[in-house]
Amino acid sequence: MEPIFTVNRRSDTAQQLADAHHAIVSCEQCPRLRTYCSRIASEKKRAYRDDVYWGRPVPGFGDPAARLLLLGLAPAAHGANRTGRVFTGDGVGGSGDFLMSALHRTGFANLTTSTRPDDGLQLTDAYIAAAVRCAPPDNKPLPSERDNCAPYLVRELAALDRARVVIALGAFGWDAALRTFAALGATVPAPKPRFAHGAEVEIGRWRVLGSYHVSQQNTFTGRLTRPMLDAVFARAVDVAQAGGVASR
Repeated sequence: MEPIFTVNRRSDTAQQLADAHHAIVSCEQCPRLRTYCSRIASEKKRAYRDDVYWGRPVPGFGDPAARLLLLGLAPAAHGANRTGRVFTGDGVGGSGDFLMSALHRTGFANLTTSTRPDDGLQLTDAYIAAAVRCAPPDNKPLPSERDNCAPYLVRELAALDRARVVIALGAFGWDAALRTFAALGATVPAPKPRFAHGAEVEIGRWRVLGSYHVSQQNTFTGRLTRPMLDAVFARAVDVAQAGGVASR
């Protein structure tokens, strides 16, 4: 696969993303989440007691020229809340490694693991974000916290003007994608499309694909297998190639 992005090609997109990322990292709208993330960053996990935790809201990362957006729920308390990069540092065999190995198999990532921000991981034609940017207690953000974060995803997706396919990881990501499309002026079908693994719906210029989340609760139990996730990625590639933009 040949790279489709160079640093100077989309300076406007890069600047929009940089502005959005600054706003995300600086956000203090949700006292409960900020208190929780700060406490986790101070107390730490024994395995990471020598690490300096990020402890702040986590922006998305990836290729500014991406046609594929992957959308998760929220940072993990000792994963992205520690490392500062979503789906990064949650342990060997964790959700980050499971996701990155699938991205690598389908040509979107140069590594099969996601351990720390300086690990050399690069995404091509893909961008990853979370619907909620702070790690929530029990992995359950409040509706008000979800709503406070919603404009950040709108800003990121608006900047990703080549994006054509969104893979929603779990029902929370699916609902967040639909709300974001609506905020960007697209008409969401009524009744609202329901989430399921392999579900697919076209909304405006985007196609959203559903996948079970790559949490260990799903991957360790076999609810989500590598072939199941690969099939969703293969469908995403097909949709992107049919979208009238440069082929991968």
